[in-house]
Amino acid sequence: MKVKSNLVKFTTAAALTITGFGVANAVNTSSAATNVKAATNKLKINYVPGYGINVWDNYENPTFTGKRIKHGKTVRVLSRAIDKKGNTWYEIGEGQWIQARYTVKPGAKLAKVQARTIKKKSVKQAEKVADLAKAEVGKSYAWGGNGPQGFDCSGLAQYVYNKATGVNLSRTTYSQVKQGKKVSLQNLKPGDLLFWGSSTAPYHVGIYVGDNQYVHAATPAQGVVKENLSSYFYPSVAKRVLE
Repeated sequence: MKVKSNLVKFTTAAALTITGFGVANAVNTSSAATNVKAATNKLKINYVPGYGINVWDNYENPTFTGKRIKHGKTVRVLSRAIDKKGNTWYEIGEGQWIQARYTVKPGAKLAKVQARTIKKKSVKQAEKVADLAKAEVGKSYAWGGNGPQGFDCSGLAQYVYNKATGVNLSRTTYSQVKQGKKVSLQNLKPGDLLFWGSSTAPYHVGIYVGDNQYVHAATPAQGVVKENLSSYFYPSVAKRVLE
């Protein structure tokens, strides 16, 4: 039995020594796969100089995380997915997705589009938000309502942003205040979100529509109204979701 066992070991070793295919191919394949993965997983953001792209929490029903990645920055892609509309998305971290159309391979040339192009687009989107918010004035207040006939304050903000621009705000004031970037209350622009109460856990939200006015789902008695900003009911923080 011992002789037979040694013979099997010798035969196997000899076969590997003579052919060399088994071990050699396994090593080469593994090495090649690792190299390809490392090369294809690194991409650069290709957007507009001086600006960045939004990072979303998922690709199926994306909600803006409040984070952006600047033009020209390199990211590592963890996975790839295609949404229902056929758009390709890349996962770059846990709960962090970006649209593939804003990326290029590391060696490719980056866009040199003037920054004013994206500014014009953002202004138009902000105008759509303000116009739709004003169009909702007169609708009823509904606890937990997110439209189209009744709203609570955060439901109104979510509805207006989604319908006007396709941007998916989260559902509550606590989470909405974490989206976008903080802006000065002395430098408001149409479409900015206004929050009342704690700057980190506010109890109310409205949409600034210009001319020192904002639209909000006020109370069950008032419904959705347009009001002037006043010192006795002044917001504590403003966030700009659109740039």
